[in-house]
Amino acid sequence: MMWQGMWLWIALVLIAATTIVTRGSFIIPGERVRLPPVMQRLLRYAPAAALAALVVPDTLLDAGEFDPLNPKLAAALVVAAVCLRTRNPWLPFLAGMAVMLVLRKGLGW
Repeated sequence: MMWQGMWLWIALVLIAATTIVTRGSFIIPGERVRLPPVMQRLLRYAPAAALAALVVPDTLLDAGEFDPLNPKLAAALVVAAVCLRTRNPWLPFLAGMAVMLVLRKGLGW
């Protein structure tokens, strides 16, 4: 029984060490080590790719399956259209929430 608790602590220490090593590999060397220019250009897209990886599945899937009549998908299309037409940062948010409110509460989707 005591070993179960010990294995938990060993796992936590290994996870922490992995996190420190992977993050520290960029911080500790500082300016002495530079990434190649190609890698620097590719890493510029990492935040957008991470955000897309979180948002797109939730937008496209409803209850785990693709549904073209998904209210989230309709709201996302409206947001994309408003973003392309205006540069106002609040208008896409308001338009998307309005579409979601009408589809969910008004039409019962």
